[in-house]
Amino acid sequence: MILIGEKINGSIPSMAKAIAEKNEAHIKDLAKKQADAGATYIDVCASVPEVEELDTLKWLFGLVESVTDTPIAIDSPSADIIAKAIPLVKKPGLINSVSMEGNKVDVIFPAIADSTWEVVCLLCDDTGIPKSAADRLRVFGNLMKKARQYKIDPSRLHIDPLIEMLCTSEDGIAKVTETMKEVKRQYPTIHLTGGASNISFNLPMRKFINRSFIILAMAAGMDSAIVDPLNKDMMGLIYAAEALLGLDEMCMEYIGAYRKGLFGEGK
Repeated sequence: MILIGEKINGSIPSMAKAIAEKNEAHIKDLAKKQADAGATYIDVCASVPEVEELDTLKWLFGLVESVTDTPIAIDSPSADIIAKAIPLVKKPGLINSVSMEGNKVDVIFPAIADSTWEVVCLLCDDTGIPKSAADRLRVFGNLMKKARQYKIDPSRLHIDPLIEMLCTSEDGIAKVTETMKEVKRQYPTIHLTGGASNISFNLPMRKFINRSFIILAMAAGMDSAIVDPLNKDMMGLIYAAEALLGLDEMCMEYIGAYRKGLFGEGK
């Protein structure tokens, strides 16, 4: 599983406070802990007014890169900010994110075309969030036309089918899993991703919904997720699901992660 560590995000109150107070030690500590816990990318989202965002991102990148070589995921709602932030990191990582809204793809795709940068792609466009799997797949088709135009290989794309609140869904996660399966059928090397915690907003005991969702989504082909890698229960579940799905030969990744203390309590 490709793990995108979610904790350096200014939309989280404790991180917003750390950013406002320039608490470098706290930010460095979270970056290192996420890397040590197995994060594939460290997501960095400033979540400050756009006029301050680029300078804040540059500062955050420096802090993260001072304690780990784990690649950075540049996270911003502004395609223009992302394009300007790309040269500010030491090595290619992940863009989070683009969609078919406005000119986002036409700003980001050419900026990463001749590189090894990967990118999260949301299946929405100027009509909003599609209401059905068929409409999400329509957006996906348009997105892949753009990827071909800019010669971006499917293996560099992390498709987010848009994970919405379960409590407002009429069909559970059926539209999400249907979209995932069809995307993977069309492009076997493509990645499927999403914010795992989105599913449980406004529900009690969210952890049970989140964990159940991860298992079902992985069974549908999800191989990338924005998660808290410091949550040992969730990490144990991910390693176990990979083994059960036949993605971990002889359970070696599961055993190795357990021995490293990435999950479990030593029992």
